[in-house]
Amino acid sequence: MPQLVVEGRVIKVGDNIDTDVIIPAKYLVYTDPSILGKHAMEPLDPSFYEKAKNGVILVGGRAFGMGSSREQAAIALKAAGVKAVLAEYFARIFYRNAINNGLPVLTVPGISKMVNDGDNVRVIVDAGEIIINGSRVVKAKPITGVALEILLKGGLLNYLKGK
Repeated sequence: MPQLVVEGRVIKVGDNIDTDVIIPAKYLVYTDPSILGKHAMEPLDPSFYEKAKNGVILVGGRAFGMGSSREQAAIALKAAGVKAVLAEYFARIFYRNAINNGLPVLTVPGISKMVNDGDNVRVIVDAGEIIINGSRVVKAKPITGVALEILLKGGLLNYLKGK
């Protein structure tokens, strides 16, 4: 099976990033991912979309994606240009929603203290390796099995279409 590798510049956020911060409820009337993406992380940083649109790795702390089970949170991040999310731990529903929507999410203990905004990060998803600024290698929990297959297909719907 081919490796899944994503690369990008880091945008760092803190602990307890809930789904209402990722995509505020007032935007849930929209179904178009491009509209959702333009409002991703808006309460935290109104310029997030402009910073992320060319592809970034989002790094969070503890409890990333907590709160409601809104699937639009993962959709909005991906549409905004987030190639992967690294965090110390994720809310379970957000984690699965991200995988189902083709957004790699890796649990990396201590990651929020290891990187800074603007660092370049290479993520080898299926090996669980994070390479920071071309030199430092950090281990993460790899994504394997069916979850990896879903990511490689770009999401659950594409995965199921292939079955």
